[in-house]
Amino acid sequence: MAKTPDMTATLKEMMGAFPVDTKAMEDAFKTTATLNEKLSHVALEAAEKSTEISAKWTKDTLAKLGDMSKAKTEPADYAKAMTDFASAQAEVAAENMAAFAEIAKKVQMDTVELMMAAGKDLSEDATAAVKKATADATAAAKKATAAAK
Repeated sequence: MAKTPDMTATLKEMMGAFPVDTKAMEDAFKTTATLNEKLSHVALEAAEKSTEISAKWTKDTLAKLGDMSKAKTEPADYAKAMTDFASAQAEVAAENMAAFAEIAKKVQMDTVELMMAAGKDLSEDATAAVKKATADATAAAKKATAAAK
């Protein structure tokens, strides 16, 4: 019966000939983790500001609804209260939508800035990793050539 050859030693030797730079992988991971932290900060800050605007808008609306719902002496006063409420709401809605747009614009600018910086960092990391890998591969090839002689 034929015996299956043990490939473990061959694979170990082959993997040893092509060293892997774990430092480059660690650096890439750290860069990505830092980017994620900064992006999370941008998102959380935007959510906080949006929540503040929404809460204030709701509080103001409820206060104006309270004013509108008070009993009036004349029927025309009900129509005036409703008209005043509607026009005030339209004005407040425009202001709040502009505030939400400002938040979105800031998030967009911060995100683009972070992505540009991260792209530069990742490019530098990749360049350093490729240079090191090239040097290691060249050294391994020279070592293999010298051993073959």
